[in-house]
Amino acid sequence: MTLALRQLDVHAGARRLLGPLDLALAPGRCLGVVGESGSGKSLTALSLLGLLPPGLHARGALTHDGADIVFGSRAHAALRGRVLGWVPQDPLAALHPLRTIGAQLRETLRVHDQAETQARALLSRVRLPDPDAALKRFPHQFSGGQRQRIAIALALCSAPRYLIADEPTSALDARIAREVLDLLDALRREDGLGLMLISHDLPLVGAYAEDVLVLRRGDVVERGATRAVFAHPQHAYTRELIEADGLPVGGPSGPISSETAIDSKLGPEGPPTKNQALLRGEALSMRYPRSATPALDGVDIALHRGEGLALLGESGSGKSTLGRALLRLLRGAQGRVWLDEVELTALSGRALRVMRRRIGVVFQDPYASLDPRMRVGDIVTEPLRIQDFGDAAARAAKAGELLVAVGLEAEMATRWPHQFSGGQRQRIAIARALACDPDLLVCDEAVSALDAHHRREILALLATLKRERGLALLFVTHDLAAAAAVAERIAVLDAGKIVELGDAAEVLRNPRHAHTQALVDARRL
Repeated sequence: MTLALRQLDVHAGARRLLGPLDLALAPGRCLGVVGESGSGKSLTALSLLGLLPPGLHARGALTHDGADIVFGSRAHAALRGRVLGWVPQDPLAALHPLRTIGAQLRETLRVHDQAETQARALLSRVRLPDPDAALKRFPHQFSGGQRQRIAIALALCSAPRYLIADEPTSALDARIAREVLDLLDALRREDGLGLMLISHDLPLVGAYAEDVLVLRRGDVVERGATRAVFAHPQHAYTRELIEADGLPVGGPSGPISSETAIDSKLGPEGPPTKNQALLRGEALSMRYPRSATPALDGVDIALHRGEGLALLGESGSGKSTLGRALLRLLRGAQGRVWLDEVELTALSGRALRVMRRRIGVVFQDPYASLDPRMRVGDIVTEPLRIQDFGDAAARAAKAGELLVAVGLEAEMATRWPHQFSGGQRQRIAIARALACDPDLLVCDEAVSALDAHHRREILALLATLKRERGLALLFVTHDLAAAAAVAERIAVLDAGKIVELGDAAEVLRNPRHAHTQALVDARRL
C-alpha cells in the first residue's frame, strides 16, 4: 500500500520547472526531500496534493494502492484529507485570521465526521499550552511556533494515512522543533503514518528520515537511504549541502540539532562605541485578550548606535512581542519607548510617521512580506514614496543602488517577487528596509525560513551593513548561532521577561540562568 509518483514533470507553458521525478510514500516510513530554495521541493508536494498554482501543469503517473489517478481529477482531490494531510510552511497564511482556532478545528472535524471533543485533545497532542484557552483565541494571538503546531493539529484532524510536512519547523527554536518532529515521528511509528518531510535543514532530515531525495533546480541529483547518502554523497551538490549545514561527511548517528554553527568571522568585530542609547524601552508590558499570562512583563531595554542586540528565546517567550512594542506596532502595549531621546510612545499621526523614517524592518517570511503585485523596484522604494522622498526617477535610481548594496543587480528592479528565491527575496526585503537610510534595523526571525547556504549569506550581509553603515541592529531570533553571528549583546527572554543579558560570547559560553542553559543544551543535542 503506497502512494507513488512516476515520471512527474511540472511545466509553466513550455518551461520545465520540475522533473522527471519518481517517489513513493509508504506507511510507517519517512521520506526526506531536501534542497535549497527554488529546488522544487514544494512543487513536488503541491503536485501530490493537486494544489499547483494556476498556470502550472503536472504530467506523469500517480497511483494509490495500485490504482491509477489522473492529475486534477475528483479522485485526486479526494486524496486530500483522509489519505493525504498537509502541514504548509506558512501557518499564518494557512489559518483563517478572523476565526478562532476552535472554530477552525471543529469545522475540519465535522467535515470528517469526527467528535468535536478531539479538538482539545489535538491541541494537547501538539503540546500547545492551555488548550482550553487556545480554542477561543485567534491566529494572530499566537507566536509563529505555536501557529505551526496548530497547523499540524489541523492536518491530523482527518487521521490521514500520509502526511506531507513542508518545512514544518523553519520558524521553531531547536527544542520545540525537536518536540514537533518527535511527535510526527511517534505518529509514523505508532499509527503507521507515512511521512514526507520537506526541508532545507539537513541535520533535521538526517535525524528523522530513513530515505532522502535531493533536488537541485527541479532535478533529482541523488536519492537513497539517508545514512548512506550522508556518509557517501555521490553528487557534488549533495556534498555542498552537507558541508553548508556544518555536518561531517560520514552521516548522522542519531538526532542532530537543527541549529548549526556559524563561522565566527561573520560576527561583529568588537564591542560598539559606548554612547547615548539610540533606542530605549522602559516598563514594557503586553497582555493579549483572553490570555491568562502576560506576553511581556515589565521589560527595560537599551540599544546603542552601531550595536547588535539579539532578542533570543523560544517560541512564545515574548521576543517578537518586545520587538513590536518597541516599534509601536502593538495596540494595548504599556510602557515608554524613546528613539534618540524622542519619546515614540508620546507621538501619533505625522510626527510618528516622520520618526519611523529612521527605522527599517525585515520580517520573518520573505514570501509573505513582498507584495506579489508590485515590481521589485516599487517594493524597494515604497518607503520613499510613503515618506514623500524624491520623484519617480530619483526613487528608481535609488532602487538600483539599494539592490546592488544587498548583493543583487540593479536590473532586477523590473522583475516580480515570484521570480526570486527565498534568499533573494530576503535581500529585497533588506533593501526596502534600508531605503530611508535608517539608524536602526529591526530583523524579526529574518533567516529562520532560509536554508543553510542562504542563511549564512544573509547573516554576513547584515553584519557588513551594520559595520559599514553604523546601524544599530535589533535581531529577534530563536537561533543561537545566528545571534552570535550579528550581535555583540544577547537578551534572553522567557515568559515575557529578560532573564539574562550580556556579552553575546559570554552568555552562550557561560550561561548563568537555567533557561539560557536549556537553550544552549538544546542546540548541542
